[in-house]
Amino acid sequence: MPSAPPPDDRVLARRRALGDNLRAARKAAGLSQERLAELAGMDRQAINRIEQGHQSALYDNLVRIADALGIPLSDLVR
Repeated sequence: MPSAPPPDDRVLARRRALGDNLRAARKAAGLSQERLAELAGMDRQAINRIEQGHQSALYDNLVRIADALGIPLSDLVR
């Protein structure tokens, strides 16, 4: 099965924007990456990769993160 093409610049820019929103929300909540990961049932490295824009976030993980932060999902993906 052929691999998917790399994401284009528009997709990468949105991925970075989501990471920036996540980082800002996490810091506003006074949480470390480690604590957010615990609350969301994820590992710290996954949170870091999403914040850095190195990984595309799964919808399920975004729901877990938003719930752990106590914010609407739309705040992360705006």
